[in-house]
Amino acid sequence: MNLRVWKWQFWQQIVLALVLGVAVGALLNNLGDGATFAEDWLDPFGSVYTSLLKVVVVPLVFTAIVVSIGRLRDVGNVARLTAKTLGWFVVTSAIATAIGLAVALIIDPGEGLGKLASETAETEPVTWTQILQNLFPSNIVNAMAEGNVLGVVTFAALFGAALVAIGERGQRLTDLIDDVYQVMQKIVWWVVRLTPIGSFFLIGSVVATYGPSSLQPLAKFTGAIYLAVAVMLIVGYPTLLRVFGRVSPLKFYRNSWPALEFAFVSSSSLATLPIAQKVSIERNGVRREYANFAQPLGATIKFDGCGAIYPAVAAVFVAQYTGAHLGFAEYALIALAAIIGQLGTGGTPGPALVALTLTLTTVGLPLQAIGYLIAIDKVIDMARTTLNVAGQLTVPVLVARSEGQLDEGVFNGTPPDITGGPTAAEEPGTAKTREPAPASA
Repeated sequence: MNLRVWKWQFWQQIVLALVLGVAVGALLNNLGDGATFAEDWLDPFGSVYTSLLKVVVVPLVFTAIVVSIGRLRDVGNVARLTAKTLGWFVVTSAIATAIGLAVALIIDPGEGLGKLASETAETEPVTWTQILQNLFPSNIVNAMAEGNVLGVVTFAALFGAALVAIGERGQRLTDLIDDVYQVMQKIVWWVVRLTPIGSFFLIGSVVATYGPSSLQPLAKFTGAIYLAVAVMLIVGYPTLLRVFGRVSPLKFYRNSWPALEFAFVSSSSLATLPIAQKVSIERNGVRREYANFAQPLGATIKFDGCGAIYPAVAAVFVAQYTGAHLGFAEYALIALAAIIGQLGTGGTPGPALVALTLTLTTVGLPLQAIGYLIAIDKVIDMARTTLNVAGQLTVPVLVARSEGQLDEGVFNGTPPDITGGPTAAEEPGTAKTREPAPASA
């Protein structure tokens, strides 16, 4: 066995980092005061890693959306592609919410609990007007500075559409933004190579701070989340891929593994975006022009884990723990809030709190109960984000198949290694070699 770890495959490096992180975290937790050590020595390095990932999120998403809008002219009816993509987003989210509610009602995660020690949860009700304000910010510069990714997507879509509308002058600026997009991708890939190091500190901090015993009072809730995620991964997506995508679910997961693995470690859909795009194009066979549109959009508003399953299970937990009664109307409201509320969440770590706040507010459940779930949020966030990315990769395959734009040779072939960074076709300066698309009227 090659002892030079830096020569190992990328996934092997991540697995080693996870094992070492869990071992070190468990040791620190058993020695006592592991939380203090994690806060002083593990959290800072983990925060640096996640900060490096987040610093390029806004420019990456903005440039990706602008460029992809222009390229969509080459792949057919833009309105139809957009409608199908959003339609599948809603369908898969509805299925995930239904699974979350069913699992929660079977397991009863909030029944029979004693008094739980909760951390302070500073939450405010999330209103529909706030979601609309996030969708249409009054100041795009402030939206970028505050990390309002949804507002950035809206502005980028309008900006890209305007570039298409003004013809040749718009094409020149599109090419310039395309160059910026390649630069952002290169920076992200440099940071991605640090994933094994970052994952060691992130996982080590979780285990050192909480330890296995912290999960015991909420074991049923944690189990319900993981079970619901597993059902969606094993039954929900595979059924859709087999019936509507007419592809092998096993090959889909084989192709998608690098993105799912990274999502589990990073707990961030947007941080996983560069890998997810490469998986969608180079492994799943989705046409580049469409994938470069669908993946950033999905990483912004498509959260089957954080925005569908989690608020559904958590709402049932809070209702059972507090003794509140939920009827059919309340369950319908939970499903509606979970589906629509995803527009108010972002792809960075922590969107589940916003989605849960919106859901509890919609059905009139106490927000104070959120504090009971904070202590284990990181533990379940890894599973939620993995499901988020799985859904974001599933929808482009379904849409591409329906539009005849899925390359089965790529999908069924030997998956290429995508951990080495952007391919030659994506390097700066090569984007302009393609034939310019005719300006739309």
